[in-house]
Amino acid sequence: MPSVVEKKTSDQIAELKAALKALNQEYSKMKDLPAEERGDFGRKLNEKKQKIMAEIAAAEEAALEQDVKPLDITAPCAINGELPKFLTADEGSQHPLMTELDRVMAIYQSMGFDVVESQQLDDEYHMFDSLNFAKAHPARDNFDTFRTEEGYIPPAHTSTMQNRILKAYKHKLAEGEAIAVAVPGRVYRNEDLDATHEHTFYQCEGVYVSKTCTLGNMLGILREFFEKYYGQKLNIRTQPGFFPFTEPSLEFMIEKPEALAGKKGEFLEMLGCGMIHPNVLKEAGIDPEEYHGFAWGGGIDRLVMLKRKLSDVRYFESAKLDFLKEFAC
Repeated sequence: MPSVVEKKTSDQIAELKAALKALNQEYSKMKDLPAEERGDFGRKLNEKKQKIMAEIAAAEEAALEQDVKPLDITAPCAINGELPKFLTADEGSQHPLMTELDRVMAIYQSMGFDVVESQQLDDEYHMFDSLNFAKAHPARDNFDTFRTEEGYIPPAHTSTMQNRILKAYKHKLAEGEAIAVAVPGRVYRNEDLDATHEHTFYQCEGVYVSKTCTLGNMLGILREFFEKYYGQKLNIRTQPGFFPFTEPSLEFMIEKPEALAGKKGEFLEMLGCGMIHPNVLKEAGIDPEEYHGFAWGGGIDRLVMLKRKLSDVRYFESAKLDFLKEFAC
């Protein structure tokens, strides 16, 4: 039975985490504020978040000090008196996310897109500056974005590759061709974990630039992709969004397929997209008066969850063999 002190500490941590989760909901209000108020609103929320997270860390440290027991995490653990069966090399299989990522890339390649993989560590310039983020943008805060002690950033989105793609492929524009690149990669965010949120997941970025491309072209490409991926005709819908690197910005939704437990008229947001902001094109040395572009980015995990009727995104990173065996090829 836990002591009174242990119970008090546990209750305190639970209350603090509940307060943090409630505070995180406040960020959704930012998109409805005038542009000049967002920076101050975000800074105040980040200050509150920083204070609560510090209190959580202190409470958790106090809880550890109450009952610290040595643990050898490498030792096999007996369950009901028996050691678990370990898989041999010939019993392994490809992770379901990697299987689906290959399918996603195959669809984009069939549509004429090159594929360039994202990277695991990046810098301030590619993460924010090259993407038209304001210097005071709340996303730059350490508590929204992971950072190493050296100042490197595990990318929070595959858009971190956009500037590199535009510079590396802009010779195609001079040759009369379009830039068309899909960018898969692992991304990291400081999230409160639950059934639909993970701190580590996969995204796919799409970048397209030419002299004549339009928003209609982008919607056509996205509709084609989702219809190929889910193997059926789909209705689509968009609504206004806000991203510093696109203008206009949209949130792209599909009508949930009936074969995947969907109901008529039930739409699900799948990704953010829009026309590439002129400042982003200029930063890459592309004249926005002559060329136009669009881009999008969405999670691979969400695609697979819908396709496989999964209820919890945390399964993908859990290393649970029972779950992974279901996808063995």
